[in-house]
Amino acid sequence: MPTHSLPLTGDAEADALLSADPLALLIGMLLDQQVPMEKAFRGPYDLKERMGGRLDAGEIAEYDSEELAAVFRGPPALHRYPASMAGRTQELCRVLVERFDGDAASVWTSAETGRQLFDNLKSLPGFGEQKARIFTALLAKRVGITPPGWEDVAGPYGAVGHFSVADIDGPDALAAVREHKKAMKAAAKAGPTPATS
Repeated sequence: MPTHSLPLTGDAEADALLSADPLALLIGMLLDQQVPMEKAFRGPYDLKERMGGRLDAGEIAEYDSEELAAVFRGPPALHRYPASMAGRTQELCRVLVERFDGDAASVWTSAETGRQLFDNLKSLPGFGEQKARIFTALLAKRVGITPPGWEDVAGPYGAVGHFSVADIDGPDALAAVREHKKAMKAAAKAGPTPATS
């Protein structure tokens, strides 16, 4: 994976791991729900440290599930729901082993089109439609992975702006993405705007 800046955690070493290790990036995206983004994307670095300094899909896939849950619990816990996310991470790694020979990068290097990339991502545990769109945009904007048609499957996340983790290239962008998310949540809470005649 080409090394690009992924300043997502506020920690230089954790960010460097995301840039260098495709599995770390996938796990970070998996963990990015119901916790602050920085914590989610720092998770792979802490997991690697707790697993003896390596992240290996095959090893995680075969790990005792109770022991992996204990690794996620810490302290500190790697996620707000450590046992659940340990299970999801293990499922992710099992699919990577079964479908991609344990090579996280081949999720995107094997995709000849944006649609194929999107389908590969959606086949991963924990990657629903929105997460697959955001990750497609992240690969294109931050990592330079741009199979033909990626913009179509990324949807609004492929546009220029500050809509998601795909747009973060520094602290200012992080703040802008956070503001956008806050505005979207407020709009969702307010409900649909009544039509005016």
